[in-house]
Amino acid sequence: MQKENKVCNIIPAARVNSVSEYYFSRKLKEVVEMNAAGKKVINLGVGSPDLPPSEKTIEALRTHALGADEHGYQPYVGIPELRRAFSEWYKTWYNVETNPDTEIQPLIGSKEGILHISLAFLNPGDGVLVPNPGYPTYTSVSNLVEAHIIPYELKEENGWYPDFEALERTDLSGVKLMWVNYPNMPTGANASIELYEQLVAFGCEHNIVIVNDNPYSFILNDKPLSIMSIPGAKGICIELNSLSKSHNMPGWRMAMLTSNAQFVEWVLRVKSNIDSGQFKPMQYAAVEALKAPREWYDKMNLVYRNRRDLAGKIMTALGCTYDEMQTGLFLWGKISNEVASSEALADKILYEANVFLTPGFIFGSCGERFVRISLCCKNETLQEALNRINKLLN
Repeated sequence: MQKENKVCNIIPAARVNSVSEYYFSRKLKEVVEMNAAGKKVINLGVGSPDLPPSEKTIEALRTHALGADEHGYQPYVGIPELRRAFSEWYKTWYNVETNPDTEIQPLIGSKEGILHISLAFLNPGDGVLVPNPGYPTYTSVSNLVEAHIIPYELKEENGWYPDFEALERTDLSGVKLMWVNYPNMPTGANASIELYEQLVAFGCEHNIVIVNDNPYSFILNDKPLSIMSIPGAKGICIELNSLSKSHNMPGWRMAMLTSNAQFVEWVLRVKSNIDSGQFKPMQYAAVEALKAPREWYDKMNLVYRNRRDLAGKIMTALGCTYDEMQTGLFLWGKISNEVASSEALADKILYEANVFLTPGFIFGSCGERFVRISLCCKNETLQEALNRINKLLN
């Protein structure tokens, strides 16, 4: 006779209670249910590029995947060809010199890199500066490693840049790490040399590791910048970069970080105890992706520019205002004073127009009066979303 399965009286680790299920994980379950009921929801929430990688990238994957000897475990530091390709990419586009043997570390996605860096640098109770609004993973991972989170506000009136005067008034004792993300998500604020210089100087003065998460520098941006181009940056900074957005490879999980050899080695100690390297054919494919010429990026950005025009019309229909100089894969808009909250607006549009937008509150309290539209869908889809919203609101 089969016994009834019962849940044992087990208590999870305390860190599990420090985080909740990712907003998009929860909301997309709801979208799936709505679609199953025939709602045909248009998803303008998630930034997963729908454009393909270059043909040479796909061909390299296919060619190497046919090799009988290319399916085994790979070095934790990646194949030499990939490290050299990342190094050459940094030299070509950012004018940054790196040693591919000691200053480049391939990653299985930069989101995973956030965890590796946090484990490598933060003890329980160490302070970490986290942007508000900002990528929610900075906060959730900091909670998982039991760090002391110190939010710093990014405000529209300051161009979504850190307020360094306010930071200097903050108690920075015990602060070990600072997360920054430029070009910025969710606000679309672009980087500048002056900003990077201030960040490097701040990190050096207070002995705080500055980590710049930099996956958007090629999207709707004529001049990609890296914090590592600033004199002195290599001694105090780490930069994450990714092929997910810049080369239309989100599901491939191909990313990297660059820093000084000591920082890279510390991260490698953690990483080598967590994963077992990346599929070798995908590494060779990434090498081809990194060879993309200016024309390839320009062609991709022409598509995004047309999409952003339609996203702007959606923002206008919603009564939102936005900065036309934004970069990256999203459009960030400020809701009108008549609307109760970003969540209220997003839910109204989801349930009554069957269009999923991202409410800004999920990025922090400073995002409460904003919504975000993803550019990762075709013009026809954006136009249909605009039609639905106009029909609902007019």
